[in-house]
Amino acid sequence: MNIKYRYLVIIVLSCLVGVLFFIRKENKKQLFTAQGEVWTTEYHITYEASKNLDDSIAAVLDMVDKSASAYNPQSLVSQFNATGEVAADGIIMLLMRESRVVNEQSGGLYDPTVMPLVGAWKKVRKQGGMLSQQEIDSLVALVGLDKVMASGNKLVAKSKGVQLDFSSIAKGLACDEVGRMLERNGAKNYLVEIGGEVVARGINSHGEKWHVSVDLPTDQAEATSHESMLVLELNNESVATSGNYRQYAEVDGKRVTHIVNPRTGLAEQSDLLSVSIIAPTCATADAWATACMVMGTDATQQMMDKRTDLGVLTISADSAGNYVVWSNKAFAEKVAK
Repeated sequence: MNIKYRYLVIIVLSCLVGVLFFIRKENKKQLFTAQGEVWTTEYHITYEASKNLDDSIAAVLDMVDKSASAYNPQSLVSQFNATGEVAADGIIMLLMRESRVVNEQSGGLYDPTVMPLVGAWKKVRKQGGMLSQQEIDSLVALVGLDKVMASGNKLVAKSKGVQLDFSSIAKGLACDEVGRMLERNGAKNYLVEIGGEVVARGINSHGEKWHVSVDLPTDQAEATSHESMLVLELNNESVATSGNYRQYAEVDGKRVTHIVNPRTGLAEQSDLLSVSIIAPTCATADAWATACMVMGTDATQQMMDKRTDLGVLTISADSAGNYVVWSNKAFAEKVAK
């Protein structure tokens, strides 16, 4: 090999090493955080990626809002509620599929079509009145996912006045969708939290499972501090908590909340102050948390005691005002030791 050729080989190898160095540097992953407000709540997201994905996170949240928010008058759901039909996108169809599964397994106690009943009860409560049985019966006739039909790419209401409200599952789905976007961009380790609903994947910056706190219920409607009851260790799970313990009443010495039952149409008393669900997806966890709030403590514990696919934690209160905490085995296995 002559000297000129050797120099050429050295130059080529040097260039190749330089290119590989810069490629490796470009693809080196960093830890990013994103936070903001959406749907009158806050979100906090931590993810390991090769580039900042904040704009993509905002785009996903905007996409879910334009599809599923009943409080956005331009959303697809709002169009359905106003006209009885809509050309549905993938988000709406996914919400419908998730909702139908939990609706069936809960015996109809989870139902996004309960919106007309919830609205009517809110109105009469503000006025200090009650709904008549006739009014309740007429509204119950509008409730039921079987009253929403998929026809091609359209959702069509079978009866005038049927409405959808995905508030009880949309935040969970948004967490899932942000997570899917992060994974499409190469992120394997991330924590997505929107208003207390959480998706945890991979490990944190210390190489450990993600630590997620479950807070005790509080009486303060505007509480700014939170008292942690326990910490979960999660790496490929989601958790959602539901509860309206800030709007409870004292009945026979016990704290109870008022939940609209989709089957009876009544604003029934529930002794369940809050419930936390661990599930493979946050949409599933979110929907089941709502279903359990309708069931109440005893029915929830009976249904969930032996389930291994869902971790369940319930918090109620006894006559002395003390918290009564219960969890199934699947939940207890995730509690940090």
